[in-house]
Amino acid sequence: MTANPSIRPVPADRARANGAGSVLPLTVPADTPGTPLAAYLSAARPFVRGRLLEHGAVLLRGFDVGGVDGFEAAVRAVSGSPLAYAERSSPRSTIKGQVYTSTDYPPNEEIFLHNENSYQADWPLTLFFHCVEPPETLGATPLADTRRVYRAIDPAVREEFAARGWMVVRNFSDGFGVPWQQAFNTSDRAEVDAYCARNGVATEWTADGLRTRARRAAVHRHPVTGETVWFNHLTFFHVTTLGEEVSAALREMYDDEQLPTNTYYGDGRPVPDDIVAHLRACYRAEWRRFDWQRDDVLLVDNMLSAHAREPFTGPRRIAVAMAEPHSAVVNPDSRLETSDAHR
Repeated sequence: MTANPSIRPVPADRARANGAGSVLPLTVPADTPGTPLAAYLSAARPFVRGRLLEHGAVLLRGFDVGGVDGFEAAVRAVSGSPLAYAERSSPRSTIKGQVYTSTDYPPNEEIFLHNENSYQADWPLTLFFHCVEPPETLGATPLADTRRVYRAIDPAVREEFAARGWMVVRNFSDGFGVPWQQAFNTSDRAEVDAYCARNGVATEWTADGLRTRARRAAVHRHPVTGETVWFNHLTFFHVTTLGEEVSAALREMYDDEQLPTNTYYGDGRPVPDDIVAHLRACYRAEWRRFDWQRDDVLLVDNMLSAHAREPFTGPRRIAVAMAEPHSAVVNPDSRLETSDAHR
């Protein structure tokens, strides 16, 4: 309980329970509808951050956000300056400053559960989503607790990835996916090489464009709570997660090394399809959803919760911001990145 009497835990009957033993996200409603969100968060920051570490995501509902400027002010009230979107893997449009649209994929496609930028050497610890316009049907941003996902994975599979890590290989070519110029925010190859060298990414300029390889850790510890989490893009980037028909078509068009994106064990050896299917099942088992309402703001601890997107109909406009950069620590014995330094 905080000293401010207007900030108090949500009664159990007002919190949305989405699974046995879990409340994800925890819903915090405005005591007075239309309360300015940034002002509330300035006072409620310790309470909201505490619940965020406990539950992994907090949904703020019934507040007056105040448009894109108010949303950015809310981000700053909780986490400081929002971050730029670097080393992009999906198309987004800038709304204003460092506030972006959610991923600009066709509305009939699902975006599988993932942790933002977990394929990079650094990533945002906190994500913010603002529902500007809710969809007509579906269109939720489902969540999954990565602590529970980790525990659900077969121990032998977990140990294999903990020891070997995982590798992502990306091929940037004309006509498929995000161009390398957009991914790295430059058209200068030397700048791309320099950025990648600083961030543990190997580059290879091919006749078709650019190929990158990055070896990362699959298992991390949360830098604040110390909890073990399954934090990676391994399942999301594997070719089979695109679906049976799309996956088969891509494998007919490309050799594995030429696929737009694919994942491997950290030593570059293939991950069996059935292992990736097992990982998808573990994510699905922890899938939690809620329906968006206008002016909802969702805060997500990026290491404690993975997020996704359902297909949808209707306009669906969700603004996104990222904050609190966190860098991996290199383990000198394995050369794998870990995130076990407590701040």
